[in-house]
Amino acid sequence: MLITEAPFTLRKWTVEEYHKLGEIGFFNPEERVELIAGNIIQMSAKGTAHTSATRRTASVLRNLLGDRAAVYTQDPIALDDNSEPEPDITLVIIDPLDYATHHPTPSEVYLIIEVADSSLTYDRQVKAKIYARSGIADYWVLNVNDRQLHVFREPAENGYQSELILGENGSISPLHFPAVNIAIPEMLPPIRSN
Repeated sequence: MLITEAPFTLRKWTVEEYHKLGEIGFFNPEERVELIAGNIIQMSAKGTAHTSATRRTASVLRNLLGDRAAVYTQDPIALDDNSEPEPDITLVIIDPLDYATHHPTPSEVYLIIEVADSSLTYDRQVKAKIYARSGIADYWVLNVNDRQLHVFREPAENGYQSELILGENGSISPLHFPAVNIAIPEMLPPIRSN
């Protein structure tokens, strides 16, 4: 007789359990992990294009927004009891204690940006779904390979209701800062000319 279903289910982790694992040294200090929907996900190594785009985008946001918002790079956000991702860039409300007592929560997040070089499908499907469920109103995926920006808005329980793909010559404004215009080429790694 052929068994077609696995005789087990995956054990999901809570944020509290995930933190305890970190405290006892379960993870190698060099290991990059995040908790997504109860699953501990090992993050892929960052390529040079990814690193360049993350730095450039964070710098552009800091220059344009000044003291109107804080720009965090690869820092945790607390979505719910089972998800604590570390987005590449998070634009958050300025906290007088600099979030010393808690990680930013969805009500404190203006914008999340993931930079995708090898993670485009994951960022557009898995991460988009958890961000939408948490009510993140403005979620962008900067696709460095195709030099595009995927803009997700109108969050709902089953995912975002709107996805707009902008080409590298486009520009965009964050929902919470409509007067701020960001040229997409400023976020992308420069193209080397030979």
